[in-house]
Amino acid sequence: MSDLRPYLEPGLCVDSTHPRVAAHARAVAGDASEAREVAVRLYYAVRDGVRYDPYRVDTSTAGLSASVTLEKGYGFCITKAVLLAALLRARGVPARLGFADVRNHLTSARLRKTMGTDLFAYHGYTDVWLDGGWVKATPAFNIELCTKAGILPLEWDGRADSVFHPFDAAGRRHMEYVRDRGVHADVPRAAILAAWAEVYPADANWAGAGVQADFATEVERPS
Repeated sequence: MSDLRPYLEPGLCVDSTHPRVAAHARAVAGDASEAREVAVRLYYAVRDGVRYDPYRVDTSTAGLSASVTLEKGYGFCITKAVLLAALLRARGVPARLGFADVRNHLTSARLRKTMGTDLFAYHGYTDVWLDGGWVKATPAFNIELCTKAGILPLEWDGRADSVFHPFDAAGRRHMEYVRDRGVHADVPRAAILAAWAEVYPADANWAGAGVQADFATEVERPS
């Protein structure tokens, strides 16, 4: 287990020992004792219990932390992945963060204009150690948002990877990999901010300042 130690210990953002995080992990896991069952329960709690919001993005260390995301009740792909990793570590399940650039074919006109692209740099997911191997889980999009947008929600059983929606509910392509950004024990904040500075317009107020908008009401459903 020595090589897994970094994925069990708390980090600046993956603050798994924070009282709020530890208490929530205990409450959600309940009487589950087997690691996979614990992990699956936590996955769905993060996927559907924390609203996906790509506008209110706080890039400070505190803003990216699991405890703050849990307190706010909303987050974006990175912070929801961070929260899942922290909850898992709080229950003794090794977890790390994975990142990749993805091209998103289903978004909103406002978000696309704000970002200046349909490329999401450093899209985040959670890598979970179960039965001697890493299994990917992506808790970003809550089920209500998926239903409204016509996206099949990502299910996860703790056995097979569940990463990025390749197609929407009608079978049209939704997301695709562009670049693998690797795995990390905690949020590589400096690298993410540097990449965003390259990818997104200099005058975009998406990362940091936030946009006064409701993504769930404006998300586009393909015709």
